[in-house]
Amino acid sequence: MKFNVEWLLKEKLIARVPASKQKAEESIIAAHSWIKEAENNLKNKSFKSCVLTSYLGMFHAGRAILFFDGFREKSHFAIARYLEEMYGRKNKLEKKWIELLDYYRDLRNQDQYRTSFVVEKEEAKRSLESAKKFIERIEKLFKEKLS
Repeated sequence: MKFNVEWLLKEKLIARVPASKQKAEESIIAAHSWIKEAENNLKNKSFKSCVLTSYLGMFHAGRAILFFDGFREKSHFAIARYLEEMYGRKNKLEKKWIELLDYYRDLRNQDQYRTSFVVEKEEAKRSLESAKKFIERIEKLFKEKLS
C-alpha cells in the first residue's frame, strides 16, 4: 500500500499545523538531548533504555522536518511514511534512513508491547551510532531546505 500525505491526513496520522522553523529547531535540539541520554544509558549498561532513547532522538529529528513543512505527527509510524513520500520518493532522502527509522520504531514497539524483550550491548551500541548518523542526515536535509 502506498501511504501518501493525503492518506496520512485522512487517517489522522498527521495534522496540518503552521509551518515552524522554530519548532523544527527545537525538535533537533530535543533529538540531541535524547542522544546524550542514550550515551548515558549505554555507559550505565542500560541497554534497553539506550535503544529507546536512541530511537527518540531519531523520532525528534524526523518530526523536525514535519514541523518545518507544516505538519505534526499523530503516530510514530507517520513520520517515516511522510519522509518516504515527501523526500524518499523525490530522491531527497535515501531509503536507508527511512528503513532505519522503521527498524528502531519496531524495536521500541517490541519493548513496549511484549512481555519479554532483551537487548544486548552490541545492539544498544548500534542503535546509538545509527541514531547519531540519522540525526546528522536529517540536519543536512534541514539545512538544504533552509537554503
